[in-house]
Amino acid sequence: MMPDDKPNPGQQPKAMTRLVNKLTKEMLWMYILRLLQERPHYGYEIKELITKRFGFSPATVSGYAIIYRLIKDGLIEEQRKDDSPRKYYAITEKGSTAMSEAKSFLGKTMDMVFDQTS
Repeated sequence: MMPDDKPNPGQQPKAMTRLVNKLTKEMLWMYILRLLQERPHYGYEIKELITKRFGFSPATVSGYAIIYRLIKDGLIEEQRKDDSPRKYYAITEKGSTAMSEAKSFLGKTMDMVFDQTS
């Protein structure tokens, strides 16, 4: 056992910490698309809503990097409102399809992995 792997009474196992990070910060695109299913949002608003609604705070730079990747992949599109200098982002049909596919994949994965867990 490495020094970092010592059990810490009262703290969650490191495997749980890694799981939480993988399913939150490293899967940020799902949370962004989820918010955009409701209505278009601007970048900083997305970050704030993720913190408020989902209970974790992604780095601002990470959020914008994911937004640009989602635009490049055609999952969201940039919109401008006449009365605002802000860039708003809206989910596309391709983004909605990606969310449906992700839900199906995660559901199947949950069923397979946790079939013996009460």
